[in-house]
Amino acid sequence: MTASAPADAQVNTPTSRPIKQGYWWYAPQAKTDKAQEPDPDALLKPVIPPMAELATFTPPKIRKLIEQQRDYAATVLTVDAVADFWRLEDFARRKARAFAGLTQIAMLQHPELNSKSANPMVGDARSELTAYKDEVRRRYLRAHASEFALVMFSRSTCGYCRVQWPIVQRFQDEMGWQVTLMDIDRRPELGQRFGVEVTPTTMIIRRNSQQRMVIAAGIEAYPNLTQMAYQAVKLLTGDIRPEQFMTGAGEEDGFFDALANGPVATSDPRSRASDMLGGDLVDPTAGPK
Repeated sequence: MTASAPADAQVNTPTSRPIKQGYWWYAPQAKTDKAQEPDPDALLKPVIPPMAELATFTPPKIRKLIEQQRDYAATVLTVDAVADFWRLEDFARRKARAFAGLTQIAMLQHPELNSKSANPMVGDARSELTAYKDEVRRRYLRAHASEFALVMFSRSTCGYCRVQWPIVQRFQDEMGWQVTLMDIDRRPELGQRFGVEVTPTTMIIRRNSQQRMVIAAGIEAYPNLTQMAYQAVKLLTGDIRPEQFMTGAGEEDGFFDALANGPVATSDPRSRASDMLGGDLVDPTAGPK
């Protein structure tokens, strides 16, 4: 007789194969019904809320609704759809104009927030302001003439250097500074030492210090050169912080002073310009080479 199979034995038939699971077996995911997935390119008519509700929308939300209505109107090309788009545009325009009107009132009530209080646009006042700033720069730079010197790096083949050098000499005449011309063709070790590749390069150095700072790379007009020298000296002496480097003469504690109302960055307020501008210096007493 043939022995009968145990009652609990599993029979592998085509309709009852064991499911193979584990790390080395791949179980395909169940197919989803694509008909239920929304078509991202489907044409949908945007819902434009009543004006009272639209007024509560944030600018990004308004912009998104305008873009949706624009795309819808450009697709269906009906008068009503196009008119709805321009109604939304008109709402955004009026909201922007309302913001501009409130801005004018705020500037009148808080003149410290208005650039006109520190930067008048009237011709006569502009002339007076320019003269005042020039005098502030001249007085400050002359006061530090014994503490700093100016070095211009050049090459014998540099035509632009012959244009820049008289400008640097004018700075010497008007500010009382010592200036030095360094030819890096004759002394290439200086170019390597100070990382100078472009000529002319004009650099401020501080006597008996490790501080130096480039104030011009290429030809720079005299007013710009004096402004950069003024800002560099104020930074190197610690009279301003790096965040205030764009603060011009006579603009301290005013509208154009980045730190007039307190810190604006998370950096350590005790950071010093010398930490960023240190390095070996050339001898400021050396004469033209």
